[in-house]
Amino acid sequence: MARQSASRAKSSASNAKKSTQGAKKAAPKFSKEQIQKFYYDMLLIRRFEEKAGQIYGMGLIGGFCHLYIGQEAVVVGMKSAITDDDAVITSYRDHGHMLACGMDPKGVMAELTGREGGYSKGKGGSMHMFSKEANFYGGHGIVGACVPLGTGLAFSQKYQGSKDITLCYMGDGTVNQGQVYESFNMAELWDLPVVYVIENNEYAMGTSVKRSSAQTELYKRGDSFNVPGEQVDGMDVFAVAAAGKKAVDYVRAGKGPYILEMKTYRYRGHSMSDPAKYRSKEEVNKKRAEHDPIDHLRQTMLDDKINTEDELKEIDREIKAIVADAVEFAQNSPEPQPEELYTDVLA
Repeated sequence: MARQSASRAKSSASNAKKSTQGAKKAAPKFSKEQIQKFYYDMLLIRRFEEKAGQIYGMGLIGGFCHLYIGQEAVVVGMKSAITDDDAVITSYRDHGHMLACGMDPKGVMAELTGREGGYSKGKGGSMHMFSKEANFYGGHGIVGACVPLGTGLAFSQKYQGSKDITLCYMGDGTVNQGQVYESFNMAELWDLPVVYVIENNEYAMGTSVKRSSAQTELYKRGDSFNVPGEQVDGMDVFAVAAAGKKAVDYVRAGKGPYILEMKTYRYRGHSMSDPAKYRSKEEVNKKRAEHDPIDHLRQTMLDDKINTEDELKEIDREIKAIVADAVEFAQNSPEPQPEELYTDVLA
């Protein structure tokens, strides 16, 4: 056990030296089909979230609504590293995770609008959707709650002798919570098959990481538990996919948990009700102009002659039609019946 811990400590120290550039250099070559899927899935999330923002402003979505615009490369890159049998769990900024897992945009949009055709039958809303078929376990509105739950999913996988793993997402605002470190400790003690993905969009709910965290290099948060970590350019889908594969291979081999800190950025406020006055428009515009994950991939596809400009425009039209159909489905789906309040309740 001592030798194993020492070995892990060395691995952690080695991984602590990893950088965004390191992840890029390690990126394998991707096929034309993989690159096209990256683009399609990221653009679907972007267009879906833009439409969700529009209909929220029209009063068709009630309650909280946290958009994923800007962070698309994280979930799309990580999804490429796992199988359909692996489990995914996340916090409340979750629409992108659902779509990346293959959940139907119609069901997601219907749930956002509180309709019977939604994934939680209109009772969960933006933050509480699940799909057993897609092995997607939420969508959790309590900050940090998904981390012990995700650790429990990994425990179940190991207990049952499965080769499946769990992706457990969290934000930078979550990592200062005690339950996160309890989870890291247990996961390492029991060699649980879980990849903890920290989506560091720099501001959590509205406070800069520099003002809220004594240790701002969040991938190092597992050091005291001998959990290896790596920092990744979360705006580059190739870097995410490469780092994701490395982490998933490590975890699936029975070596225990792994931490990936994705350096990403959200363009909108924390939620639709957040004016985001804690950062300047110039900062957001600069980030979007220089580091947008979809624009970067689009230019790569044009430069490498993977698709033409007209073909990419056609993909955009196709996706906009899918999103429009989702909105139409949601609007035509009835509201839940009053008796639905008493179904699916564990007592």
